[in-house]
Amino acid sequence: MPTIWPGRPYPLGAAWDGEGVNFALFSENATGVELCLFDEDGGRETARIPLTEQTDLVWHGYVPGIGPGQLYGYRVHGPYEPAAGHRFNSNKLLFDPYAKAISGRVQWSDIAFGYRVGAPEGDLLPDDRDSAPALPKCVVADPRFDWEDDRRPNIPWHDAIIYETHVKGLTMRHPDVPEHLRGTYAGLASPAIIEHFRSLGVTSIELLPVHHFINDRQLVERGLVNYWGYNSIGYFAPECRYSSAGANGEQVQEFKQMVKALHRVGLEVILDVVYNHTAEGNHLGPTLCFRGIDNASYYRLTADRRYYMDYTGCGNTLNMMHPRSLQLIMDSLRYWVTEMRVDGFRFDLASALARELHEVDRLGAFFDIIHQDPVISQAKLIAEPWDLGEGGYQVGNFPPGWTEWNGKYRDTMRDYWRGADSTLPEFAYRFTGSSDLYRSNGRRPVASINFVTAHDGFPLRDLVSYNEKHNRANGEDNRDGESHNRSWNCGAEGPSEDSEINALRARQQRNFLVTLLLSQGVPMLLGGDELGRTQQGNNNAYCQDNEVSWYDWENADRDLLDFTRRVIGLLRGHPNFRRRRWFEGRAVHGNGDEDIAWLTPAGKEMTRHDWEQAFAKSVGVFLNGQRIHSPGPRGEQIEDDSFLLLFNAHHGPMNFKLPTRWGKSWKVLLDTFEPGRENRTLRAGRNAPVGPRAVVVLQMTRPAHTF
Repeated sequence: MPTIWPGRPYPLGAAWDGEGVNFALFSENATGVELCLFDEDGGRETARIPLTEQTDLVWHGYVPGIGPGQLYGYRVHGPYEPAAGHRFNSNKLLFDPYAKAISGRVQWSDIAFGYRVGAPEGDLLPDDRDSAPALPKCVVADPRFDWEDDRRPNIPWHDAIIYETHVKGLTMRHPDVPEHLRGTYAGLASPAIIEHFRSLGVTSIELLPVHHFINDRQLVERGLVNYWGYNSIGYFAPECRYSSAGANGEQVQEFKQMVKALHRVGLEVILDVVYNHTAEGNHLGPTLCFRGIDNASYYRLTADRRYYMDYTGCGNTLNMMHPRSLQLIMDSLRYWVTEMRVDGFRFDLASALARELHEVDRLGAFFDIIHQDPVISQAKLIAEPWDLGEGGYQVGNFPPGWTEWNGKYRDTMRDYWRGADSTLPEFAYRFTGSSDLYRSNGRRPVASINFVTAHDGFPLRDLVSYNEKHNRANGEDNRDGESHNRSWNCGAEGPSEDSEINALRARQQRNFLVTLLLSQGVPMLLGGDELGRTQQGNNNAYCQDNEVSWYDWENADRDLLDFTRRVIGLLRGHPNFRRRRWFEGRAVHGNGDEDIAWLTPAGKEMTRHDWEQAFAKSVGVFLNGQRIHSPGPRGEQIEDDSFLLLFNAHHGPMNFKLPTRWGKSWKVLLDTFEPGRENRTLRAGRNAPVGPRAVVVLQMTRPAHTF
């Protein structure tokens, strides 16, 4: 047996100091902990070492002479009493919750479960078989890395343009990414992909989960995988399947190389993180980590402590009322910021993290700890402001310091462009940053992460091509996925050879992109939407690790890509579309110099009666570039060009009379109906034709007077 020294209770996890490794594991209710070491292939257990030292409920020990690459796991002793909330079973090998790297995948069989699967007693009788042969192993990681002169981009929120993507799906079919790098961190940081990001003009790359995750047994048995990765088990370990260099710690180095490469060209890295639940599922799930280390501490249990509170729809919910669970999350976040140098986080089902007893509490311990943390509080914080529990829909209710996925923005813009009635008032709120949601608690327009599509649901091309979901390939008889998509297929379900339908679909995609990118707030573009990516009508492709989800670069819609670049260029070039403060309307100085004005097609300012017209689907909005109300970096007053945006969601064309009180002439910058007819000039007082279901963006060229 290797030598074991007392070691230290901190830091938790496996810490190499150049001469050996300190191991530390929290368990409040365990009666004993054993450290298990494995050979380099992970197939043979070479040592089982009792950790006899315990300090502040942390079991610890130091093993000299071992270092990076060493494979290990734990066996934790204690009572197997599910009715009391305890599920200790020392026959089951367990992941270290603080492991910096994990190697391998679960080989599913009944031995991965802590109870006797199929027994009449259900989960009440422990299984005495060794699970080590079926489980991945933790890896002692080498923390050394040369960051050289790496600097965080620190993109201000009002300048941010988020691009949501999947590490593997982005690169698997890209012809200019070397084949051995496709689907990996290195592939994402390859010159071809970085050039795409830069030419597109986005600033922040938001990655679907890269914490080590598990493929659910039921998916594997159907020949599928958990492609999206919302099934985390290792909150410090980058997913090894995205590593081209190896899985015994090399994934840590490759992830850091990716971050450094993206930072070098000014791109931020934001991680989608899943702290609300784990891959262990409900009481009938496997025993992989937290359940076997200290089930009663790590999970929210019901009054009958055999069962789990489930606010996530995934079988369990992490226990945010326990200080060690909170510590785990905060230590994980801090590690990814300080050691892996990521720039922010998008919190999946964030409402579940804010539940104290039952209700979502915006003053809960989770928020308190983040706000006072000098590291985490400075990162970009994005909430998915809902979960599946009662009262879980919390759009607009997160505290200052947070931004939110604005689900109301998505729903409103989808309704507007599919021609739903009574959408104009809601459209105006969403386009101007959703002041009705965020202004009252001291936040600004950038609190709204605006999106029309995301990984969960139809991509943009499918949004305009399908009325119904087509999820048969998921193996759930098309029962999974959202059934109310607010989509419109433009007259035919799926692919069509009708040129008019295809032209309308192309126009609708352009309409959504212009609306999204020129709205106040922070735009989030779903990766692949700029290419015309389709999932063939699958709106829940979480298990499709194949051509359904991978970007089809060879057949990309080049016209749509060029159009997207133009709109992003317009956004980045004009602070009028990136305001840091709310519009003030006519109250600024009086008649004629308002910062925003909403207009009827007749060129008159909208009245309450106009807003209340259920069938009205056409509106203009004037954005005054000399009334931005935001200081520049040195306190200077920001000024910009003025713009007039004409929206027409009606099925017929519309003539908008151009107002005369602001400018004498207007230049057409964008026309989604006739993209080739831009750059023409229109005189004030005359009509500007806007095609059916189209947007025209005009720039004022000759002011009527000096404001």
